[in-house]
Amino acid sequence: MPDALEAIRAVVGDAGLIAGEAVRARPGDWSGRTACGARAIVRPRTTAELSDVMKICSAMGQTVVPAGGLTGLAHGADAKETDIMVSFERMRAIETVDPVGMTMTVEAGVPLQAIHEAAAEHGLIYAVDLGARGSCTIGGNISTNAGGNSVIRYGMTRENVLGVEAVLADGRVISSMNAMLKNNAGFDLKQLFIGSEGALGLVTRAVVRLRPMPTSEATAMLAVRDFEALKRVFALASQRLGSLLSSFEVMWREFYELVAVESGKHTAPLPGGHGFYVIIEATGTDAARDAALVEAVLTECVEQGLAEDAVIAGSKAQRDAIWAIREESEVLIKALAPGVMFDVSLPLPHMLEFVTDMKAALAAEWGDAVRSLVYGHIGDSNLHLIVSPRPWSDAARRRVEEIVYPPLSRFGGSMSAEHGVGLEKRAWLQVSRSAEEIALMRQLKAMLDPRGLLNPGKVL
Repeated sequence: MPDALEAIRAVVGDAGLIAGEAVRARPGDWSGRTACGARAIVRPRTTAELSDVMKICSAMGQTVVPAGGLTGLAHGADAKETDIMVSFERMRAIETVDPVGMTMTVEAGVPLQAIHEAAAEHGLIYAVDLGARGSCTIGGNISTNAGGNSVIRYGMTRENVLGVEAVLADGRVISSMNAMLKNNAGFDLKQLFIGSEGALGLVTRAVVRLRPMPTSEATAMLAVRDFEALKRVFALASQRLGSLLSSFEVMWREFYELVAVESGKHTAPLPGGHGFYVIIEATGTDAARDAALVEAVLTECVEQGLAEDAVIAGSKAQRDAIWAIREESEVLIKALAPGVMFDVSLPLPHMLEFVTDMKAALAAEWGDAVRSLVYGHIGDSNLHLIVSPRPWSDAARRRVEEIVYPPLSRFGGSMSAEHGVGLEKRAWLQVSRSAEEIALMRQLKAMLDPRGLLNPGKVL
C-alpha cells in the first residue's frame, strides 16, 4: 500500500507516520515481549487529521487497528502486517477542566494518571481507577469500558463518560461532546463507542465526569475463614458503610500467600493460612467518623465470628502497602507465566461453586501440574483468574478455556467483566450473549463499518 502510506504521510507529516523497520522497534503489547506487527503506525494530532486518514483508508480498503497504552489483556490491539495501526500518542491534551460543572474534556491519548492528577488540582477525582493507570489511556479505557477498583461506588467507564467524539470508518466525525448529566434528546450515541473496542468508530476526544475528592480514606484488611462468612462480611459492610464503601476486594488464600508471604517483596499485613483476604475501603468527608465506621465494621465482623483477623491502615503508606499486594503483577508473571488470565463476572452467590468446580476440573485434567489463582472486585461481581497448566501448549490453553468459560452460562455470568473481548475471547462470546444479540451486533458493525476496516477480527 505505498500509495496509501504516501497519501497518509501528506496528511500527518513525516512525524506522524512510522514505517519499515522502525515499526518492529515498537512493542506489540503491554509486556514488551512482542513487536508491533503492523505495516505502519499513524500518529494523528487532531480529529480532523484522523478523519482525513480514514477517508484515505476507506477509499483504498485499508484496515486500521487503534492502539492506546497497549495495556489490554484480550489482544484487542493486535495488528497484522496488512494493517495500519493508529496510535493516539500525539493526542494527549487536557483541553478544559470545569470545576463547577465537574467535567473534563480530554483527547483520547491522555494517560489515566494524568487525568487523575489534573482533577486533583481542582479538588476533584475521575473515579475510574486501575492498576495500569500510569500507562493506559482514556481512549483505551473507553474502548473497553474499563472498570477497576472503585466500580462498586462509582460505576465503570460507561457511567463516567458524558460525551465522546469519534471518527467512523468512512471518515465521518460524530461529535457528541455532551457535558451535562441529563440529555435525553434521542439516542445516546456515545454508548455505541464505549466498550466496542474501536470496531464501530475511533474515539478521539471525550468529556469525562468528575466527582468531589474524598477528604478521608479508611482502609482495612480482614482474614475470613470461608466464603459463607465472606458473603456476610460484604452484606454487613454494605449496610453499615452505605455509599461510603468504595472498594471490596477479595484474594483467595493461594493468591495472598504467593504475593504477600512467599514472594518476599511485600510485608504481609496478616499471616497466611486463612481462606480469604478482604480489602475494605471507605471514602468520605470526615476522617474521624469514617475511620470509626470502618473500625466498627471490623469489630462487628470479629464479634460475629465472620473475620478471624483484621488490620486497619494507620497511614497512607500502610494503605498503599495493602493495595500493592492486590495490584501486584510482577510476582504473578514470574510464578505463573505462561498461563491464561481471565476476567469473568457472575453473581456473588454462585462464585464459590464456580471456582470449586473449576479447580476440580483442572485437577482432573492435570493433577498437581496446574496452578490457579483467584482474586477480584467481588463487590461488583468480577473475578480474575490465572491458570497455569504444565506442560504449557496451545492445546493446554484451549482446554483451560473449555473448563472456565462454558459454566458461566449456567450461572448467568459473563466471559468478560471489564477487559473487553478482542481476539482472545471472541470464540466464547456466545457464552454470554444470545444468538439474537450477536446478530444485532453484526448488523451494527455492517452499518457503521460495511467493509470491515476498523479493528478487523476483534469482538466478532
